[in-house]
Amino acid sequence: MSKSERKSVLPAEPSHGYEFGGPIGAFATSFGLPLVCYLCAFLCNDVSGCPIPSALHPQTLTIAKLKEETGWPKDGIYGLASTTVTVWVLSYYFLSLVLYTALPGVEVEGTELRSGGKLKYKFNAFTSALVTLLVAAVGTFFKGPDFVLWTFIWDNYVQLITANLGIAFFLACYVYYRSFSVKKGDKNMRELAAGGHTGNVIYDWFIGRELNPRVYLPLFGTIDIKVFCELRPGMLGWILLNLAFVAHQYKFYGYITDSILFITGCQALYVLDALYMEPAMLTTMDITTDGFGFMLAFGDLAWLPFIYSLQARYLAVYPLQLGYAGILGVLAVQGFGYYIFRSSNNEKNRFRTNPEDPQIAHLKYMETKSGSKLLISGWWGTARHINYLGDWIMAWSYCLPTGIAGYHIQRDASHPAEGFIFGGTPNTPAVYQGEARGWGMFITYFYIVYFAVLLIHREMRDEEKCERKYGKDWQEYCKKVRWRILPGVY
Repeated sequence: MSKSERKSVLPAEPSHGYEFGGPIGAFATSFGLPLVCYLCAFLCNDVSGCPIPSALHPQTLTIAKLKEETGWPKDGIYGLASTTVTVWVLSYYFLSLVLYTALPGVEVEGTELRSGGKLKYKFNAFTSALVTLLVAAVGTFFKGPDFVLWTFIWDNYVQLITANLGIAFFLACYVYYRSFSVKKGDKNMRELAAGGHTGNVIYDWFIGRELNPRVYLPLFGTIDIKVFCELRPGMLGWILLNLAFVAHQYKFYGYITDSILFITGCQALYVLDALYMEPAMLTTMDITTDGFGFMLAFGDLAWLPFIYSLQARYLAVYPLQLGYAGILGVLAVQGFGYYIFRSSNNEKNRFRTNPEDPQIAHLKYMETKSGSKLLISGWWGTARHINYLGDWIMAWSYCLPTGIAGYHIQRDASHPAEGFIFGGTPNTPAVYQGEARGWGMFITYFYIVYFAVLLIHREMRDEEKCERKYGKDWQEYCKKVRWRILPGVY
């Protein structure tokens, strides 16, 4: 790019500085979190246990033993990827594009951009998901747990992680390079994200330079890359992974446990609800504030489906039964969290789109000097980010069905007195807890800890953004609505 071209590339507003620990934090996150995906896949497996035996006895650990217990690919590091798997993953993305284009959808305008104007979006993720799931249901009806989609996912789990990581990395590089063509007053309403043009390559690549990168594809038209990735491939992929784990459990044990059905059902409800309410994402920080870089690409396409489905993957190997009391307990947790999450988000969305809506017209609010209105009653008068509390409570219901997690896999004929036998026949591997009991919780309950950190960090970023936007009005608002997420505590 020439110097004259660079001079014409003007940001929509000055950058507001670093987040996520700056360049060092961006670098560590970009390489550390993908490593976590692989560690969870290898250290909790159907080869030796969850965690692997050597993790409980580090003094016995050798490279050879580690490879054996983790099921390390025979081709070594090259075995982490597969051309065939990558092609099929790209086909899955292509199918999503086809469904987006071919199926009818609703046309919605986004929030007003800093540079003026509103982008238009087509939404049909919910119907697209239903079509995909219908095809999977038909295949399962005829082939049962041996339906090729389910066996392919289980047999190529690690390679699927690699393929999605590769796509996320490619998209991050593509949108970063293309962002340098954004010019002031762009007729297509392209603009840079406020926090994404610091001048540091690593940080800007990670956080995302362009706010709403779009690309024109022949036959498909204009695709908003960030909105497409936000809910389509990864969120639906989460459901498909869970269903593959359910199929695996049935294939190897001859039955399906209530625990894995509960988790799969609740998480499917969560995903389908998000897809059905797809237009509501236009008011979220991901869309209105953050640029599209590796952070969102990796989070949407790799981290979300493969980390959020760890509990179902665990239960596919260790078929824990909860019973009626257990199911009712976790269902109560799920229902309570979902009620807070959906009610508060609906209230906010109605207030932003139609303040005269009879369902929210009675709510009190304060008006800022910028003309914005901030709710000070209802859900949002209880806490400034009350929806995060509901989201986190639901996270508990996804982890609790794994119980006091941890198991060993014994592959010789001398099966333990307690445990589960693959296929229910003698001389096949047996799964039992033994000394692994409790240690598997580092993996199956990891989601709760991670999600709490994510929500608190996101809340802090949102507070900083509002502080910059509203100034003294935000300070006054915080006096009226004291609590951030959990009333009376935080």
